[in-house]
Amino acid sequence: MGMKTTIPPMAGGAHVAPELARLRNLATVLDAAFRIPGTRARWGLDALIGLLPVGGTLVMLLPSLYIVWKGWKLGAGRALVARMLANVAVEVAADFVPVLGDVFDVAFKANLRNVALLEQHFGAAGADRRH
Repeated sequence: MGMKTTIPPMAGGAHVAPELARLRNLATVLDAAFRIPGTRARWGLDALIGLLPVGGTLVMLLPSLYIVWKGWKLGAGRALVARMLANVAVEVAADFVPVLGDVFDVAFKANLRNVALLEQHFGAAGADRRH
């Protein structure tokens, strides 16, 4: 009577790659979906919605924390999750500075940074993408 063990959907191997791809797509929409005409600079919904005083920043905190949570569920260690949270905290803190915070938001791209950290951690293809 052999016991069959299965890999949980959120653990290792082929199960991680599709989740990372979904997180990469979400991070791209949040941080780099649109191009600033005449430049190489990109921005996303995070910068746009973040223009709303206080409320925009708090609303955009939710998808950023979702990416961190998914990383934790995939098996990222405490140190990696702490680094991801630090990226989010830096971006949120900067967002509270009028105008300069919005410019920083376009440049820093915490969500793409966090997905790149996850891709590097799990050895996923595309981990060396620039943000």
